[in-house]
Amino acid sequence: MRLSFLEPVYAEPGPYVSVYLDTSRNIEHPERAIALRWQLLRESLSRQGADRRLLNVLEEVVGTDTEVPGVHGQTLFAAHGMLVLNGELPWPPEHDSARYSTLPDAMPLITQHVPEIPYMAVVVHYGGLPTAETHGWVTLETETGTWPVSIVTPGERLHRRVAVATWHRTAPRLGQRLDERARHADAVVVGGDEWACNVLVRRLPHALRDKVVRVGGRTPTDTGRALLEPQLDGVFRGRMAAHDRELVDIFIGRRGRGRAGRRRVGAGSSRRPGRRRSAHRAGPCDLSGQVRVPPQVVSVDDRTDLFAGNRSARSTLGGRLAGIVGSLLAVPLAALIAVFWNYLREQLSGEGPEPDPDEAHTPSPVTS
Repeated sequence: MRLSFLEPVYAEPGPYVSVYLDTSRNIEHPERAIALRWQLLRESLSRQGADRRLLNVLEEVVGTDTEVPGVHGQTLFAAHGMLVLNGELPWPPEHDSARYSTLPDAMPLITQHVPEIPYMAVVVHYGGLPTAETHGWVTLETETGTWPVSIVTPGERLHRRVAVATWHRTAPRLGQRLDERARHADAVVVGGDEWACNVLVRRLPHALRDKVVRVGGRTPTDTGRALLEPQLDGVFRGRMAAHDRELVDIFIGRRGRGRAGRRRVGAGSSRRPGRRRSAHRAGPCDLSGQVRVPPQVVSVDDRTDLFAGNRSARSTLGGRLAGIVGSLLAVPLAALIAVFWNYLREQLSGEGPEPDPDEAHTPSPVTS
């Protein structure tokens, strides 16, 4: 997981004010509710020693995320009378909180960025007969993003409208365009009309077709939030980004080599009690510039599931811990340990949450 979004925070010395506030717009009179929540947090910060100038800076931006609809939250960081970060939370915090301290309270923000999976969402709308021998239009909308931050910060949209009579001929060109946009995506999540989707998927480049995950359900495109948001939640729940999964596999492999080396040393020591030998040590992990907070790993036997983890990973912590810059090492170690401990406890307690049946995604037969 990359923590470059925290650079503005750690560029300033402490002390810091860290605020996490529910700014959801799915209630009646949201502005009144947000103002009341902020007033309680402001009083708390005042008791903690934050000065009035700093509190006034925060008050100017509290609840200004009016363009984000639905359920979400806002996080604010300030230091020395300046606002250093104004961020959106995909989900509201469990409890509103405000802290004035030497180090910023960054862990709640970090955990809301997990699992940080790059993807492309594709919606194909068509309401006519399943044939090109008719009149009408096929509408294609795509959006790239990083889950789950894209819930409140959707990526760039691509919109195309194609005559159904030319859909078969146009689909290969659209596939090349999508391949350019999804080059670094872990998954291409496709929903909409089954016939039109089948035509498009069959004509995608092979490398891109291997990333496709088909989903059902409603596919509105005017929500102001991430395209296919409910389906994305079902697809990515409990998953880990492909790059992070590779790191877990490397960790498991190195751990296995280390154990094998210790067993060989033990056997050698029993044969030659007079000699002392040191155990083989696995090479050091590369700790440059990233923090890895492993989310839940789930094993799924479906070949279309691109995010299934290794079963042996359930018994490991996985991941890596480092700073993006020297000052980022000031992230509270106790908080990071707590995240790893919660992850380990979840893996030891069972398989994790069952997916919502309404959001289950199954591959559709591909026909043209």
